[in-house]
Amino acid sequence: MSSIGIPGLILILLLALVLFGPKKLPELGRAVGNTLKEFKNATRGLTKDEDEEEDRKKVEAAPVSAQEKDAIDRAKLEKEIRERIERERMEAEIREKLEKERLQAKEEQQKVQ
Repeated sequence: MSSIGIPGLILILLLALVLFGPKKLPELGRAVGNTLKEFKNATRGLTKDEDEEEDRKKVEAAPVSAQEKDAIDRAKLEKEIRERIERERMEAEIREKLEKERLQAKEEQQKVQ
């Protein structure tokens, strides 16, 4: 299978610029970026579920002392907390960016009027 390459990519970008125009192109790029991010998060969620299931099976199959089980539970809890903190940080950044974009759009509308 052949790859697109740099000239093909430039041609696609020029075609998109002609079809959508310079005003809609950033919006289109944002939409594509958000779609890719959601897809990545969804696939990460699927693999996370599979990994957790495998871990659960390993823990159930192997004889584990109470201390080891507590350590495993603590590690899982710490991992979940780190993931939640990271997710909340990302959500705050997204909210911040959306608020800035909303304010910029409002300012542009006021300039037009």
